[in-house]
Amino acid sequence: MSKIWFVTGSSRGLGREFVEAALSRGDRVAATARRADDLQDLVAAHGEAILPLAVDVTDRAAVAEAVRRAVGHFGRLDVVVNNAGYAQVGAVEELTEQDLRDQLETNLFGAVWVIQAVLPHLRAQGSGHIIQLSSAAGLIAVPLGGAYHASKWALEGLNEALAGEVAEFGVKVTIVEPGGFATRNGKNPDPLANGHLATPDPAYDDLRGRLAAMTGKQPAGDPKAAARALLKLVDAENPPLRVLFGQGFYPMVQKAYADRLKMWDDWQDLSAEAHGLPDAVAVPAASS
Repeated sequence: MSKIWFVTGSSRGLGREFVEAALSRGDRVAATARRADDLQDLVAAHGEAILPLAVDVTDRAAVAEAVRRAVGHFGRLDVVVNNAGYAQVGAVEELTEQDLRDQLETNLFGAVWVIQAVLPHLRAQGSGHIIQLSSAAGLIAVPLGGAYHASKWALEGLNEALAGEVAEFGVKVTIVEPGGFATRNGKNPDPLANGHLATPDPAYDDLRGRLAAMTGKQPAGDPKAAARALLKLVDAENPPLRVLFGQGFYPMVQKAYADRLKMWDDWQDLSAEAHGLPDAVAVPAASS
C-alpha cells in the first residue's frame, strides 16, 4: 500500500532525495521548502502525487497551515520527515545571541512545530511514523560545532521522550543520524564543513587550521543510497528508535560512549560522595 509523506527541507540535500525516492515508487508527498518554486520540476515530473508547500519551519502558524493543507489534500499522513535544518559553525565564544537563536529556531523549534501539528492527526488515525533527521553530531561533539551540536543533542532527547509518549497511539518515532553525505555537489562530507560561519575570533585561528586539516577524511556517503535505506526503514514493521546512516562515524560513536562509561566509572567514588553516602555504609547484598 502506498504511503503519504510530509517532508520538510525538500528543496535540496537528503530531503530532496527522500522526496524523489518516495515519489519514484508511487507514494505521494507533501513537500515543503522555503520557496515552492524550487519544487516545480518535481511537480512537472510527478503531477498530483506531490503537493509543494512554501514553508519556513520557524513560522509555527505556517507549519500548522501546511499540515492542515496536506491532510486536507491527501486525507492522511503516514510518514513525517523532520529534515529541515542547517549547521552553524563557530567556537562557543564566537557565537552571537542571534547565531544561537537562529540555529535553535530552525533545527529544534521548527521540528517541534511540525511534531505538534501532525500528532493530532496521527493519534486520530492510530498510526504514523515520525522520522527525525539528527546527525552523528547529535551523538558526539567536536570543537567549533557547539550551536549545531546543541540543536541536535536536544532533538535526540526530545524525540526519545516523544517515542515513549506516542507509542500507545500507534505512532512510531525513529531518529536518523547521518554521517557525511555528498549533498552539495560532492563537497566536503564533514557535517560542519558547509554551514553558516560565525565571525571568527583570531584566538581560535590555530584550532580552525588544525581541524581543517583533519576534516573531510571520511568518504562521502551516497544520498541516493540513504534515500533507499529510508524507504526500508519506513516499511519496517518494528523500526528502531535510532539508526546511523553511513559507516564512517560508527567507530567514533563507539569510542565516545565507551569513554563516557569509563569516565563515570573512574569517578564513582566522587559520585557517591556527592550523594552524601558515608564510607562506612555498605550497599546491601541482594537477597537470594
